[in-house]
Amino acid sequence: MVLLFVLAIQQRLSTLAKELVQYWQRSILTALMNPCLYYLILFAAYERLPAQIAQPINYSWSIVLVFLSAMVLGQKVTARDWLAALICYAGVFVIATQGHVDQLVGADWLGIGFAVVSTVIWAGYWTVSIRDPRSTETAMAACFLMSLPATAMLCATLSDLSVSTYGFAGAAYIGLFEMSLAFLAWGTALKLTDRTARISNLIFLSPLASLVMIHFVLGEDIQTTTAIGLILIVSALIYQQRQGSAIQ
Repeated sequence: MVLLFVLAIQQRLSTLAKELVQYWQRSILTALMNPCLYYLILFAAYERLPAQIAQPINYSWSIVLVFLSAMVLGQKVTARDWLAALICYAGVFVIATQGHVDQLVGADWLGIGFAVVSTVIWAGYWTVSIRDPRSTETAMAACFLMSLPATAMLCATLSDLSVSTYGFAGAAYIGLFEMSLAFLAWGTALKLTDRTARISNLIFLSPLASLVMIHFVLGEDIQTTTAIGLILIVSALIYQQRQGSAIQ
Protein backbone atom coordinates (compact mmCIF):
# COMPACT_ATOMS: atom_id res chain seq x y z
CA MET A 1 0.00 0.00 0.00
CA VAL A 2 2.85 2.39 0.83
CA LEU A 3 4.60 1.67 -2.45
CA LEU A 4 1.38 2.14 -4.44
CA PHE A 5 0.81 5.45 -2.63
CA VAL A 6 4.32 6.61 -3.53
CA LEU A 7 3.88 5.56 -7.16
CA ALA A 8 0.53 7.35 -7.27
CA ILE A 9 2.17 10.58 -6.06
CA GLN A 10 4.87 10.14 -8.70
CA GLN A 11 2.16 9.45 -11.33
CA ARG A 12 3.78 6.12 -12.18
CA LEU A 13 0.89 3.71 -11.61
CA SER A 14 0.47 3.36 -15.37
CA THR A 15 4.16 2.40 -15.60
CA LEU A 16 3.58 -0.24 -12.93
CA ALA A 17 0.61 -1.65 -14.86
CA LYS A 18 2.62 -1.89 -18.09
CA GLU A 19 5.55 -3.54 -16.33
CA LEU A 20 3.26 -6.05 -14.60
CA VAL A 21 2.24 -7.27 -18.04
CA GLN A 22 5.71 -7.08 -19.55
CA TYR A 23 7.68 -8.61 -16.67
CA TRP A 24 5.07 -10.85 -15.03
CA GLN A 25 7.36 -13.92 -15.00
CA ARG A 26 10.17 -12.03 -13.26
CA SER A 27 7.70 -10.56 -10.78
CA ILE A 28 6.33 -14.00 -9.89
CA LEU A 29 9.85 -15.40 -9.44
CA THR A 30 10.96 -12.58 -7.14
CA ALA A 31 7.64 -12.70 -5.25
CA LEU A 32 8.08 -16.40 -4.48
CA MET A 33 11.62 -15.69 -3.23
CA ASN A 34 10.79 -12.53 -1.27
CA PRO A 35 8.53 -12.12 0.63
CA CYS A 36 7.05 -15.65 0.43
CA LEU A 37 9.92 -18.08 1.00
CA TYR A 38 12.36 -15.66 2.61
CA TYR A 39 10.09 -14.48 5.41
CA LEU A 40 8.60 -17.91 5.97
CA ILE A 41 12.09 -19.24 6.74
CA LEU A 42 13.39 -16.11 8.49
CA PHE A 43 10.43 -16.00 10.88
CA ALA A 44 10.89 -19.73 11.54
CA ALA A 45 14.45 -18.89 12.62
CA TYR A 46 13.26 -16.06 14.88
CA GLU A 47 10.64 -18.37 16.38
CA ARG A 48 13.31 -20.87 17.44
CA LEU A 49 16.24 -18.57 18.26
CA PRO A 50 16.82 -15.52 20.46
CA ALA A 51 16.81 -12.38 18.30
CA GLN A 52 20.44 -11.67 19.22
CA ILE A 53 21.45 -14.94 17.53
CA ALA A 54 19.19 -14.87 14.46
CA GLN A 55 19.74 -11.19 13.64
CA PRO A 56 23.57 -11.17 13.37
CA ILE A 57 23.54 -14.37 11.27
CA ASN A 58 21.13 -12.67 8.88
CA TYR A 59 23.72 -9.94 8.22
CA SER A 60 26.00 -12.48 6.53
CA TRP A 61 23.81 -12.42 3.41
CA SER A 62 26.14 -10.01 1.56
CA ILE A 63 28.93 -12.59 1.78
CA VAL A 64 26.59 -15.16 0.23
CA LEU A 65 25.70 -12.63 -2.48
CA VAL A 66 29.32 -12.59 -3.72
CA PHE A 67 29.40 -16.34 -4.28
CA LEU A 68 25.90 -16.48 -5.81
CA SER A 69 26.86 -13.66 -8.17
CA ALA A 70 29.92 -15.67 -9.18
CA MET A 71 27.81 -18.73 -9.96
CA VAL A 72 24.89 -16.97 -11.66
CA LEU A 73 26.43 -13.83 -13.15
CA GLY A 74 29.97 -15.07 -13.71
CA GLN A 75 31.54 -12.48 -11.43
CA LYS A 76 35.01 -13.16 -10.05
CA VAL A 77 35.58 -14.42 -6.48
CA THR A 78 38.86 -13.13 -5.06
CA ALA A 79 41.08 -14.31 -2.23
CA ARG A 80 39.74 -11.37 -0.21
CA ASP A 81 36.20 -12.73 -0.65
CA TRP A 82 37.23 -16.16 0.65
CA LEU A 83 38.99 -14.65 3.66
CA ALA A 84 35.99 -12.39 4.38
CA ALA A 85 33.70 -15.45 4.22
CA LEU A 86 35.97 -17.33 6.65
CA ILE A 87 35.96 -14.45 9.14
CA CYS A 88 32.20 -13.95 8.71
CA TYR A 89 31.27 -17.56 9.39
CA ALA A 90 33.70 -17.71 12.28
CA GLY A 91 31.50 -15.00 13.76
CA VAL A 92 28.39 -17.04 12.93
CA PHE A 93 29.96 -20.05 14.68
CA VAL A 94 30.76 -17.98 17.80
CA ILE A 95 27.19 -16.68 17.94
CA ALA A 96 25.65 -20.10 17.27
CA THR A 97 27.63 -21.81 20.03
CA GLN A 98 27.71 -18.74 22.32
CA GLY A 99 31.38 -19.53 22.85
CA HIS A 100 30.79 -23.02 24.25
CA VAL A 101 32.24 -25.44 21.70
CA ASP A 102 31.50 -28.32 24.06
CA GLN A 103 27.78 -27.57 23.69
CA LEU A 104 27.67 -28.00 19.93
CA VAL A 105 25.12 -30.80 20.16
CA GLY A 106 22.82 -28.72 22.34
CA ALA A 107 22.62 -25.77 19.94
CA ASP A 108 19.41 -25.29 17.98
CA TRP A 109 20.95 -26.15 14.63
CA LEU A 110 17.57 -26.27 12.91
CA GLY A 111 16.93 -22.66 13.84
CA ILE A 112 20.48 -21.71 12.89
CA GLY A 113 20.02 -23.56 9.61
CA PHE A 114 16.85 -21.55 8.93
CA ALA A 115 18.77 -18.32 9.58
CA VAL A 116 21.59 -19.34 7.22
CA VAL A 117 19.19 -20.52 4.49
CA SER A 118 17.37 -17.17 4.73
CA THR A 119 20.63 -15.42 3.80
CA VAL A 120 20.91 -17.61 0.69
CA ILE A 121 17.35 -16.78 -0.39
CA TRP A 122 17.83 -13.06 0.27
CA ALA A 123 21.11 -13.01 -1.66
CA GLY A 124 19.41 -14.95 -4.46
CA TYR A 125 16.64 -12.35 -4.58
CA TRP A 126 19.15 -9.54 -5.03
CA THR A 127 21.12 -11.57 -7.58
CA VAL A 128 17.97 -11.84 -9.70
CA SER A 129 17.21 -8.15 -9.11
CA ILE A 130 20.63 -6.97 -10.30
CA ARG A 131 19.59 -7.38 -13.93
CA ASP A 132 16.04 -6.13 -13.46
CA PRO A 133 15.55 -3.18 -15.88
CA ARG A 134 12.75 -1.69 -13.79
CA SER A 135 13.09 0.98 -11.12
CA THR A 136 13.36 -0.21 -7.52
CA GLU A 137 9.94 1.17 -6.61
CA THR A 138 7.97 -0.39 -9.48
CA ALA A 139 9.85 -3.69 -9.23
CA MET A 140 9.14 -3.96 -5.49
CA ALA A 141 5.50 -2.96 -5.88
CA ALA A 142 5.01 -5.57 -8.61
CA CYS A 143 6.80 -8.18 -6.52
CA PHE A 144 4.65 -7.62 -3.43
CA LEU A 145 1.42 -7.48 -5.45
CA MET A 146 2.25 -10.80 -7.11
CA SER A 147 3.04 -12.32 -3.72
CA LEU A 148 -0.44 -11.74 -2.29
CA PRO A 149 -2.07 -14.95 -3.63
CA ALA A 150 0.88 -17.09 -2.49
CA THR A 151 1.06 -15.52 0.97
CA ALA A 152 -2.70 -15.93 1.37
CA MET A 153 -2.39 -19.64 0.54
CA LEU A 154 0.52 -20.00 2.97
CA CYS A 155 -1.54 -18.39 5.72
CA ALA A 156 -4.52 -20.60 4.99
CA THR A 157 -2.35 -23.75 4.89
CA LEU A 158 0.06 -23.13 7.78
CA SER A 159 -2.14 -21.01 10.01
CA ASP A 160 -5.46 -19.31 9.41
CA LEU A 161 -6.75 -16.11 7.85
CA SER A 162 -8.26 -14.68 11.04
CA VAL A 163 -7.17 -11.14 11.89
CA SER A 164 -6.12 -10.15 15.40
CA THR A 165 -4.96 -6.82 16.77
CA TYR A 166 -1.45 -8.13 17.41
CA GLY A 167 -1.30 -9.81 14.02
CA PHE A 168 -2.42 -6.69 12.18
CA ALA A 169 0.00 -4.49 14.14
CA GLY A 170 2.87 -6.86 13.40
CA ALA A 171 2.02 -7.02 9.70
CA ALA A 172 1.73 -3.23 9.50
CA TYR A 173 5.06 -2.77 11.29
CA ILE A 174 6.86 -5.18 8.93
CA GLY A 175 5.17 -3.66 5.88
CA LEU A 176 6.13 -0.12 6.84
CA PHE A 177 9.65 -0.53 8.19
CA GLU A 178 10.91 -3.74 6.62
CA MET A 179 9.38 -3.66 3.15
CA SER A 180 8.73 -0.05 2.14
CA LEU A 181 10.05 2.93 4.11
CA ALA A 182 13.50 1.41 4.62
CA PHE A 183 13.89 0.60 0.92
CA LEU A 184 12.58 4.00 -0.16
CA ALA A 185 14.85 5.87 2.25
CA TRP A 186 17.85 3.82 1.16
CA GLY A 187 17.14 4.32 -2.53
CA THR A 188 16.62 8.06 -2.03
CA ALA A 189 19.88 8.35 -0.10
CA LEU A 190 21.81 6.66 -2.88
CA LYS A 191 20.30 9.03 -5.45
CA LEU A 192 21.07 12.17 -3.41
CA THR A 193 24.66 11.41 -2.47
CA ASP A 194 27.65 12.15 -4.67
CA ARG A 195 29.69 9.43 -2.91
CA THR A 196 28.02 6.02 -2.71
CA ALA A 197 30.78 4.57 -0.50
CA ARG A 198 30.06 7.16 2.20
CA ILE A 199 26.39 6.14 2.33
CA SER A 200 27.13 2.40 2.03
CA ASN A 201 29.34 2.50 5.13
CA LEU A 202 26.35 3.64 7.20
CA ILE A 203 24.75 0.19 6.87
CA PHE A 204 27.27 -1.09 9.41
CA LEU A 205 25.52 0.97 12.09
CA SER A 206 22.45 -1.23 11.61
CA PRO A 207 23.70 -4.35 13.46
CA LEU A 208 24.71 -2.28 16.49
CA ALA A 209 21.42 -0.38 16.48
CA SER A 210 19.56 -3.70 16.21
CA LEU A 211 21.32 -5.14 19.27
CA VAL A 212 20.45 -2.00 21.26
CA MET A 213 16.78 -2.38 20.28
CA ILE A 214 16.83 -6.11 21.00
CA HIS A 215 18.08 -5.35 24.51
CA PHE A 216 15.76 -2.44 25.37
CA VAL A 217 12.64 -3.47 23.41
CA LEU A 218 12.73 -7.27 23.67
CA GLY A 219 14.50 -7.32 27.03
CA GLU A 220 17.21 -9.79 25.97
CA ASP A 221 20.52 -9.66 27.83
CA ILE A 222 23.14 -9.30 25.10
CA GLN A 223 25.85 -11.91 25.61
CA THR A 224 29.54 -11.05 25.21
CA THR A 225 29.88 -13.85 22.65
CA THR A 226 27.09 -12.29 20.57
CA ALA A 227 28.99 -8.98 20.49
CA ILE A 228 32.23 -10.77 19.55
CA GLY A 229 30.54 -12.74 16.78
CA LEU A 230 28.85 -9.62 15.44
CA ILE A 231 32.17 -7.76 15.41
CA LEU A 232 33.66 -10.61 13.35
CA ILE A 233 30.75 -10.52 10.87
CA VAL A 234 30.81 -6.72 10.47
CA SER A 235 34.62 -6.72 10.20
CA ALA A 236 34.37 -9.28 7.40
CA LEU A 237 31.78 -7.16 5.58
CA ILE A 238 33.89 -4.00 5.91
CA TYR A 239 37.00 -5.87 4.75
CA GLN A 240 35.15 -7.20 1.73
CA GLN A 241 33.62 -3.81 0.87
CA ARG A 242 37.05 -2.15 0.87
CA GLN A 243 37.83 -4.29 -2.16
CA GLY A 244 34.81 -2.90 -4.00
CA SER A 245 35.80 0.67 -3.06
CA ALA A 246 39.35 0.11 -4.30
CA ILE A 247 38.07 -1.22 -7.63
CA GLN A 248 35.76 1.77 -8.05
